[in-house]
Amino acid sequence: MLDYKDIGSTKDIDVPPLLIDQVIGHEESVETIKKAAKQRRNVLLIGDPGVGKSMIAKGMAELLPPEVLQDVLVYPNAEDSNNPLIRTVPSGDGKRIVMANKSTTKGYEEKKLIVTMILIAGVLALGFIYRTQLLFAILAALFIFFISMQIKPKNITMAPKLLVNNSEKRFAPFEDATGAHAGALLGDVRHDPYQSGGLGTPAHERVEPGMIHKANRGVLYIDEIGTMTMKTQQELLSAMQEKKYSITGQSENSSGAMVRSQAVPCDFVLVASGNIQVLEGMHIAMRSRIRGYGYEVFMKDNMPDTKENRKKLIQFVAQEVKNDGRIPHFSPEALDEIIREAKRRAGKKESLTLRLRDLGGLVRAAGDVAKEEGANLVHAEHVLTAKKYSRTLEQQIADRSIIQRKEYAVFNPEGGKIGIVNGLSVIGDRSGLMLPIAAEAAPAQSKREGKIIATGKLGEIAKESVQNVSALIKKHTGTDISLYDIHIQFLQTYDGVEGDSASVSIAAAVISAIEEIPIDQTVALTGSLSVRGDVLPIGGATSKIEAAAEAGIKKVLIPRSNMKDVMIEKKYEDAIEIIPVDTLSDVLENILIGCSEKNSLIKKMKKISSAVADKVPKRPLNACDMPSKS
Repeated sequence: MLDYKDIGSTKDIDVPPLLIDQVIGHEESVETIKKAAKQRRNVLLIGDPGVGKSMIAKGMAELLPPEVLQDVLVYPNAEDSNNPLIRTVPSGDGKRIVMANKSTTKGYEEKKLIVTMILIAGVLALGFIYRTQLLFAILAALFIFFISMQIKPKNITMAPKLLVNNSEKRFAPFEDATGAHAGALLGDVRHDPYQSGGLGTPAHERVEPGMIHKANRGVLYIDEIGTMTMKTQQELLSAMQEKKYSITGQSENSSGAMVRSQAVPCDFVLVASGNIQVLEGMHIAMRSRIRGYGYEVFMKDNMPDTKENRKKLIQFVAQEVKNDGRIPHFSPEALDEIIREAKRRAGKKESLTLRLRDLGGLVRAAGDVAKEEGANLVHAEHVLTAKKYSRTLEQQIADRSIIQRKEYAVFNPEGGKIGIVNGLSVIGDRSGLMLPIAAEAAPAQSKREGKIIATGKLGEIAKESVQNVSALIKKHTGTDISLYDIHIQFLQTYDGVEGDSASVSIAAAVISAIEEIPIDQTVALTGSLSVRGDVLPIGGATSKIEAAAEAGIKKVLIPRSNMKDVMIEKKYEDAIEIIPVDTLSDVLENILIGCSEKNSLIKKMKKISSAVADKVPKRPLNACDMPSKS
């Protein structure tokens, strides 16, 4: 598949040092991020999970213009203990100031302890000399000890706390605030149960920085930002606008609610992300600010299958091996299998998936298999074995469901049955499942018209597809379905049905029930049906075909336009025949049993279609249709 003349394994692949250069397949997004980093702009990344949003955000932190990072110190306020003072110093100085203060404090405490011990020893000695005064001597010793603990010079009581430490950072800070509660994001003041009587911890010692403060002059990354409460988003917006934010207690019932520090710097670049639904939960002003003072980026979930992009996937595998540090490198044959799986997961022959987090799971699983066997390199058989261990939960559920349905004989891939068709569906992204559909036509109970009753936890789109099928059957078969009450049942659909990819299966089941022509049970089918009778493309064609093969189905009908997307595994190639179809007539020709009845129905459908076409008025020629004289 690939030309590996120049490499023996992924060990020969150079991994770029900068994280942004390790991003695969998002060249346009990377260029936007580089512009945003140069100008310190906020960014909103929208895309499916696992396509590299957090990786781009981390890479942006490495690209921010070099600035002098700051440490933040918090001091007690002699005038108002509930309003601690804030001081910023160059990175590294904060630690030195605190250490110097601790050294001074330690020396003072040692001297104070020595003086206190001498005084206590002297008082007790006098007590023993004058035995009648021994009790008073002991009480005096205790009083001296208590007073010594309370005495602190002014320079000691002003001891600061290091709030934000950037002394060891090479690049701008990066803080992942995904799912952070308000206190972790905005800062908080710890509760002190001993706040009264002088025994409590000073207010400035209880102040804790938020992620917005730790991200000062760096990047604050928030995934699924729309899940944050509106109040938190408003506070975050205020921090973005003011570039500083005071820290206070987030609980009204806590003693920390009375403490509010001076404003702490939080000049960060916000990188927010999520899928397209996250926009519904975003604060209008928040999105407006990002759009007005930054960039919105939509990230792809696949890339064209080209030689250049395959090289990028090889680089991705090399990166995963290096970052993991515990698995062997991959041989050329193993890389072939990884790229073949990337094509399968893209759902298109001409594409490679960019959901690289999931693909990385397969890389690590293959490495674990190879290491367990003591191999120096990961080979193709290790990748094939790893695919069994790295199946998603949906795939495992689908496999178990198929086994259960075989045991309980919900469908039987043999013979022919009236009104029962083997449909196909997908769980999750790429887990196929059999979807048996049964239809029954009975004389209408109402004199006006019949009813269509569909059961099986149908979603809105699925319900609409059922209604469309009823109109299509009347138009293309000439049968007046208003004379019937049609019952449609989706069998064992415990999780519900959504989408219109079963509409061609519904049509076949209903026509079979009305015309009383059996359906071949060795055939499964999938496809969306237009009101004109055309079979339209659907998603998950490969997964559906493999599910049919696992269930013992011999033939599967799919839309012709999906043929280019089929990437079934080799073990299924000889087990099942794939038949492309274009129209409802093609479907019925391949799925109905009984030559005379089937031929009569198909002939009637074609006659109706031809009559409808003849009734369409011909458009008169106009100037655009006239041949050119030149």
